[in-house]
Amino acid sequence: MLGALTLALGGLLGRTAFLQSAGATAAEYAERQHDATATLAARRGSIFDARGQLLAANVTAQDAFVDPKFFLEQNPDPADRDAAIDALAEILLVDPLTLAQKIGRRPDARFVVIAEHLAEDQRRAIADIGIKGIGLSDSPRRLYPAGSLAAHVLGSVGSDGNGLEGIELARDGTLHGTPGKTRQVLDARRRPLLLAAADLTPPHHGRHLVLTLDANIQRIVEEELAATCREHNAKTGQAVVMDPRTGDIVALAVWPSYDPSAPGDVQTDLRRNRAIVDPYEPGSVLKPFIVAAAIDDGLTTPAEVWPINGATWRTSYGRTITDVYGYHNLNTWDVVVKSSNVGMSMLGNRMGNDGLHDALGDFGFGQRGGLGLPGEGAGMVLPLRRWTKYSTESISQGYEMLATPLQLVRAVSAIANNGWLPTPRVVKGTLDENGGLMPEPSKPMRQAVSPEAAAWLRRIMADVPVRGTGKKARSDTYHFFGKTGTAHQAVDGKYDEEHYAASFVGGGPYEAPRLTIALVVHEPDKSVAHFGGIVAAPTAGRILERSLAYLEVPPSQELPEYPADVKRQLHGMRSQ
Repeated sequence: MLGALTLALGGLLGRTAFLQSAGATAAEYAERQHDATATLAARRGSIFDARGQLLAANVTAQDAFVDPKFFLEQNPDPADRDAAIDALAEILLVDPLTLAQKIGRRPDARFVVIAEHLAEDQRRAIADIGIKGIGLSDSPRRLYPAGSLAAHVLGSVGSDGNGLEGIELARDGTLHGTPGKTRQVLDARRRPLLLAAADLTPPHHGRHLVLTLDANIQRIVEEELAATCREHNAKTGQAVVMDPRTGDIVALAVWPSYDPSAPGDVQTDLRRNRAIVDPYEPGSVLKPFIVAAAIDDGLTTPAEVWPINGATWRTSYGRTITDVYGYHNLNTWDVVVKSSNVGMSMLGNRMGNDGLHDALGDFGFGQRGGLGLPGEGAGMVLPLRRWTKYSTESISQGYEMLATPLQLVRAVSAIANNGWLPTPRVVKGTLDENGGLMPEPSKPMRQAVSPEAAAWLRRIMADVPVRGTGKKARSDTYHFFGKTGTAHQAVDGKYDEEHYAASFVGGGPYEAPRLTIALVVHEPDKSVAHFGGIVAAPTAGRILERSLAYLEVPPSQELPEYPADVKRQLHGMRSQ
């Protein structure tokens, strides 16, 4: 009996050891055979403009696939196989040889995609032809109903469903959602038998985004910018339109554009959002912000007269500053309106490098605006310790610093907004499950200059389309305020007489600004035109006029009369 009990106990111990080792492995094998976990894809959220127009959405497309192993088994005769491939290639509009190689390269594979995003007639033809081993599978596809509209803001989505650029990348976590999963019990042929509710984790679909863009104004901007760049054989162009009261980006365009549904069809360089990434030396469009700071600090007044005395002026250390036109005396008002480099250099010397550096910082230059799109640049303002005696005149004329169009439209918005510098934003909010808007948290503003200084500059800049360098921006319906710029561009470290950036910054209407704009045309053909007042100003004026009319903004009344002390000193003033 003792021997029998010992054998029995030994057998139990052996069985226990087996079950905890080899038996456990066998159980795992069995579980893998009859259990399967499937991923439930989350639907990517859609993107809308501020008025609800659909800009991006996911649709279910169908791909054609082949089961090479089954296909070859069902078509053992080479003639039948070639006939099937020829018929399939004719439907898919591909080369039969390429299709045959794709199938033959992996003869033991069970799933090979041979065509993506089929048209409706192609899907019907494949279903009707009935070739064994050929099938259709659903796949998500990102659709951009407006085509290339706002492509540089929207960005694009990769084949894996993840954002690559623009808002698609910046808000990928919001748009993408979280996939779910389900566990199924399968039979011997891997067919599902049972699905328990406890084994289902539903997906959390991505949230829908609402942007601050207005698709109609975006179309206006893109049309006008493209026409101007083509007319002047320009290398590239950018325009940003903002609501100065909120910092909302109403339109942002880069020319040339591209189709966001096919980002791989264009070079990476064309997909870069130059309006927020690429800074440039802005030239004369920087002058109003320096003058505003000087007036705010009590260093000048609009009526102060500067002894220009011709088209050139020599600094104390021998540097020569030149104007396009020679003037005798100009007051501060006309230094801006006539865009006098000499007058600005005199003012810059009075402010000193400390004052100029502070002025740039107050208006947000050298700082990221916080838009939230990938690649947003801070431009460049060198630390004060690296400034030299040459910096005084260079900065005063808009050189020796770099700014993006986004930074410029933000700065001019402070002039429009009583001195308050807005924080730009492009996302208005997200939609909840019931379609209600959950707005983005408001972004703070800070005071760049006093309301009085901002009011002075807005009135001075309203004279630029009337008597100054921006006459071609003038409108018969609205009073605009603005400033033109024609800046040399550096080539191989030296300024080139053939390469310019033509710019305009401004807004309207003067009496209650609704929109501001920064528009830059890079490297217009000098044989056609290259001055900011000829290339950029008329385009910006048309954009503002068309956009304000679309917003049903009432026409402007008469501009306020010139202050008497200013009017006495205006250059070439004519009452009409």
